[in-house]
Amino acid sequence: MDAFLWPDTVGVSAAGQLSIGGCELAALAREFGTPLYLLDEATFRAQCRTYRSALARHYPGTGQVHYAGKALLNTAVAQLATSEGLGLDVVSGGELFVALRAGVPATHIHLHGNAKPRAELEQALAVGIGKIMVDSLDELELLAQLTAGCAQPQPIMLRLTPDIAANTHAHIETGRATSKFGFALDMLDAAATRIAAAPGLQLVGLHAHIGSQIFQQTPFEQTIAVLLDCAAQLRERHNLPISQLSPGGGLGVPYTSDQPLPDAEAYIAALARAVVAGCTARGLPLPALVIEPGRSIVARAGVALYEIIATKPIPLAEGYASATRYLHIDGGMADNIRPALYGARYTAMLANRANAPETELVHIAGRYCESGDVLLRDVRLPPAAPGDLLAVAVAGAYTLSMASAYNLVPRPALVLVAEGRARLIQRRETYADLVARDLPLV
Repeated sequence: MDAFLWPDTVGVSAAGQLSIGGCELAALAREFGTPLYLLDEATFRAQCRTYRSALARHYPGTGQVHYAGKALLNTAVAQLATSEGLGLDVVSGGELFVALRAGVPATHIHLHGNAKPRAELEQALAVGIGKIMVDSLDELELLAQLTAGCAQPQPIMLRLTPDIAANTHAHIETGRATSKFGFALDMLDAAATRIAAAPGLQLVGLHAHIGSQIFQQTPFEQTIAVLLDCAAQLRERHNLPISQLSPGGGLGVPYTSDQPLPDAEAYIAALARAVVAGCTARGLPLPALVIEPGRSIVARAGVALYEIIATKPIPLAEGYASATRYLHIDGGMADNIRPALYGARYTAMLANRANAPETELVHIAGRYCESGDVLLRDVRLPPAAPGDLLAVAVAGAYTLSMASAYNLVPRPALVLVAEGRARLIQRRETYADLVARDLPLV
């Protein structure tokens, strides 16, 4: 077992039973059914604390850590993040609703998104949201209209597209000039002019997010340099001071043993050095540094648990993968679209026979009616049979948050595990849930 891919509390008994948070996964499968997602509370909290302590240690100015809720958000997760002193980033009215339901103060919430509907901007303004990350001139114009006559101006940050390439999959790279997100750099003056004419808006900072699953520090340092250049431009041309700076999130996490293990401490230290040096070189005061980790907080805290339902031999064919069988599980692409969407890879083991020798190369196929519904390819496991339990590591981020009810299969439950106790924090979807929005013809 590559322990760094599993939650901090992972364990294997002498009988080969895998446990997380002091709870045996086989027992959880019997109690809650499968597919089942587990969230290890200790790992989640530890990652939150790592970011907060590293930022306080390395950055001499004010620092803020915001959990990027799009990675995984529900009421309990929002409560966990807030209890660890993190703010929250949301990207929709629904995420904002969940955050407020969880008791997150509206002033601790930032609203992101490249196409925010008018109704969601009105919703955010009505609750007194902390900041809105403005993504376009059209959105800026709409916000100027919505805030006209407001007693207190709405704090905003401009999301800029720094035209910096990140070595990651194209579907999760967001910093190039051609990205759908953010202001191009040559639009900064126009944005500043419109803000100056909008008494209901207060520009407090600049923001960028160049992508996800980034393991190198250089792209983040380059992003900070671009943001500081823009801060200097706003000061010199428009007399607009910038008090906050956010290079976003995007630190990668390993999903398989051949991927690098990132160092959150070194990442924060590099960001801090870049901001301090950049401000000194440009004669700028130190801004509040806002970072927005999501995946790197929740990914390794999550484990997906499936039951193997059936198997199928794979005929030998020239050029075909070397796997000998398909193992069919009771979940798949509807609860984890990442492999089908952009070829994401995972690590897995048999939760009920974790000590058995891994002597067979197999594909893990989902239950959904798509040939692309193969969750893992060429994974080595002990010879498995129907009834065995498959645990998939690093399943906390962008799995349940992107889950669907494709084929009208109910979405899985989510259980929080800690110190031998399992708490259901998101129940399994029911057939009644699936038809709750349906209106019959008669």
